[in-house]
Amino acid sequence: MTDTPPAEVPSTAPVQRHGRAGRNLPVAIAVGVGLGAYVVLTLLFFNWGFVALVALALCLGSVELYQALQRQGMKAAIVPILIGTIAIVIGSYFAGQQEPVVFATNSILLASLALTVLACLLWRMPQGAQGFVKDAAASLMIIGYVPLLGSFSALLLAGENGTVRVVTFLLVVVMGDTGGYVLGVLFGKHPMAPRISPKKSWEGLAGSFLFGVVAGVLMAIYGLHVPFWVGLILGVSLVAVGTCGDLVESMIKRDMGIKDMSSFIPGHGGVMDRLDSLLIAAPVAWLIMYVLVPGG
Repeated sequence: MTDTPPAEVPSTAPVQRHGRAGRNLPVAIAVGVGLGAYVVLTLLFFNWGFVALVALALCLGSVELYQALQRQGMKAAIVPILIGTIAIVIGSYFAGQQEPVVFATNSILLASLALTVLACLLWRMPQGAQGFVKDAAASLMIIGYVPLLGSFSALLLAGENGTVRVVTFLLVVVMGDTGGYVLGVLFGKHPMAPRISPKKSWEGLAGSFLFGVVAGVLMAIYGLHVPFWVGLILGVSLVAVGTCGDLVESMIKRDMGIKDMSSFIPGHGGVMDRLDSLLIAAPVAWLIMYVLVPGG
């Protein structure tokens, strides 16, 4: 036995070369701009539209993870998970607008999570005891990894000055990813975690911290109107956990023997391939801004 990661499943589709970027940049840029425009418009004019996008993205991400886990013979209760995901996201946004915020948020979020877990366990029972623990574990992994972590983006939006908080969170993570991508493509020579994600380099990580911290400081000063050091904390923390989120998803894909979770987003791969950093960073962003930014 060796601990060499499993080889990726070969594909019979024609191989397309897209240079060091590894993807079709024109398509990726077009889709990214379209999604970005939707996010900006909904944050400015119709916050429920953003909440709906979050719920849709988390549902698609849950489906991707469900399909990936099936490769290991683990069958999650996807129907109650999807219903619960919608309830968790909408409940989190609604709870964040109530008074007192902390009590309402804890009550609704915990109730939604508890009912989703209960529904998944009951959903699996008619299929018998064989494989029950394995399937239940798959359900709990999806619930904890996708809707629970992702719901914090709705909590961010629901708070005072929520639009700026969400923009800060998204901008820091996206700029961190962008900095890592740009400097990694241009200067990446020293692999950071070759057995997990061979394309990640220390040069790319430096770019992630550079871009992310600059974005955090600028948003702290001009958006959140707090001292610059809050932006430093946001930048360093969100880039660090966002990078870990990327590596966590890479570990999952390597264990499953797949390259992309799906092809739901043209030019980008799966939804989880885009959510990996955001999911892990969302609760950290919420906590930092709740503690350090007035009116949280």
